[in-house]
Amino acid sequence: MRVVIAEDNMLLREGLARLLAESGFDVVSAVADSTALLTEVARHRPDVAIVDIRLPPTQTDEGLRAAREIRRRHPGTGVLVLSQYVRVSYTVELLDDGAHGVGYLLKDRVSDLAGFAASVRQVGGGGSAFDPIVVDQLVGRHDRADDPLRALTGREREVLALMAEGRTNQAVAERIGIAERTVEKHCTSIFAKLGLRASADDHRRVLAVLRYLNT
Repeated sequence: MRVVIAEDNMLLREGLARLLAESGFDVVSAVADSTALLTEVARHRPDVAIVDIRLPPTQTDEGLRAAREIRRRHPGTGVLVLSQYVRVSYTVELLDDGAHGVGYLLKDRVSDLAGFAASVRQVGGGGSAFDPIVVDQLVGRHDRADDPLRALTGREREVLALMAEGRTNQAVAERIGIAERTVEKHCTSIFAKLGLRASADDHRRVLAVLRYLNT
């Protein structure tokens, strides 16, 4: 899987490149700003672009804007953004074009190399990967009386949070220590409570995650 990295901190940039290479990824480029990022993505067409949200020159949201531009110009490239902070608005912006091939992780998560590598592969394969803390912050917004997420049980919210991280039913079952069949029952209940009916034209799992993140 081919990867481009955009991170202005040289030590972190080189560290990410080395860790990913050791995990079997082909790091084709590692740059320090959003302009170079867009150039390298256009040149290499990587499977994944790993992007720091705050890049030069203003250190605000250049990386986020570049990530959205990559999603628009190169839909075949997954985008995994890294941040030291949780911003709900960033997640909503990332999801404007759908939940496929997108992720948002806190930089602390990089220390879990196996988990980080799995998230990169998930995003590169067209899935999604969201940090549990990001998801928890999003859940905190959904406290209105008319919010359908209020109808979910604690276990159903836990399952939906793991779905938002891009995990399969089997992975969810292993993570929380229940049977895969039980996860399937929870999913069915979640879809029903969110009003997502079975349809050949819709992917209820993706719709549930979008509802979860964007309500």
